[in-house]
Amino acid sequence: MDTDDELIILRAPTVADGADLWRLAAGTGVLDTNTPYAYLLWARDFSASSVLAEVEGEPAGFISGYLKPSDPQTLFIWQVAVDSRFRGRGLAKKMLFELVGRSQAARLETTITADNEASIALFTALAREHGTEIRRQPLFTPDLFPTQEETGESHAAEDLYIVEPLQQT
Repeated sequence: MDTDDELIILRAPTVADGADLWRLAAGTGVLDTNTPYAYLLWARDFSASSVLAEVEGEPAGFISGYLKPSDPQTLFIWQVAVDSRFRGRGLAKKMLFELVGRSQAARLETTITADNEASIALFTALAREHGTEIRRQPLFTPDLFPTQEETGESHAAEDLYIVEPLQQT
């Protein structure tokens, strides 16, 4: 499908979008899905550091993020979700670049599992766009998460990726 003809709106989510955020996260099949209540709170309290993508009026993806309380110049990206019907169109990149530009953050952090090549490529493209490098360091090892016996699933290590400096636009 030719995405040039599609109407794509990128905007801050509202509380009315909370259920859609939950549906999008759950629909990925790979994100840790939080309670629907958490997405309502997220849309209420962190909408300025998050983005929702609508394609032809339909929720198609979101990025949840926040400015770190200990370092308000750092934008932490928590979840990136794109509905399977809208993948392969560069929507995650459009959302990320718009959110970074809107935030005016000097630094970006996110966590990514080693097998998530799409996310690694997405944040590497952001670093390239800003003329900087992306750095990786271990952050959360599997033993820090609840056990498989407790949750029914294991959790891979999450590495911290850092993109800085971000160019101010």
